[in-house]
Amino acid sequence: MRLSTRGRFAITAMIDLALRQTATPVPLADLAQRHRISMSYLEQMFARLRQHGLVESTRGPGGGYTLARAADSISVADIIGAIEDGAYERTTSDGASARETSISAQVMTQDLWNALQSTVVAYLKTVTLQSLAAEQKAKGFQVQERRPVQKGVFQKPRQDKPRPSTPNSVFALAQAWSGRST
Repeated sequence: MRLSTRGRFAITAMIDLALRQTATPVPLADLAQRHRISMSYLEQMFARLRQHGLVESTRGPGGGYTLARAADSISVADIIGAIEDGAYERTTSDGASARETSISAQVMTQDLWNALQSTVVAYLKTVTLQSLAAEQKAKGFQVQERRPVQKGVFQKPRQDKPRPSTPNSVFALAQAWSGRST
């Protein structure tokens, strides 16, 4: 199993969604700004997460992403499996890796790495998105709700009547000055 920067970013973004799961969909632009991740990178990650059924997208104004399932049914292993290519390396029937480089070196340590990988995968399956979000809330994280976008016809701003004693153009100013001199 590999845990790359992409996997860490995906876990961070999913925790963000879990913290905001009762609110409106979270736009990728907001995620990008909060976590300083590029939009194109997030778009690629969320396309994979959507393909694996972990998030749902809502199009249009006010759209974004929400969790496709309850946060307590999504594990960290699910997220990493969706994001990482070959996150769970396949093994052949004799336990050897499908990507063998040096047979002698790998045969000596293969059982160790297989045991380590299965232990890590088993642990990551027990860590849910809900538990990670609860940890953040326990640390004092406050969700700042996004203001709803107001659309429609707004009332025209009220304009104060211009004061008659104040000139509103160069010509009116000249007349005001000429009226004072006579």
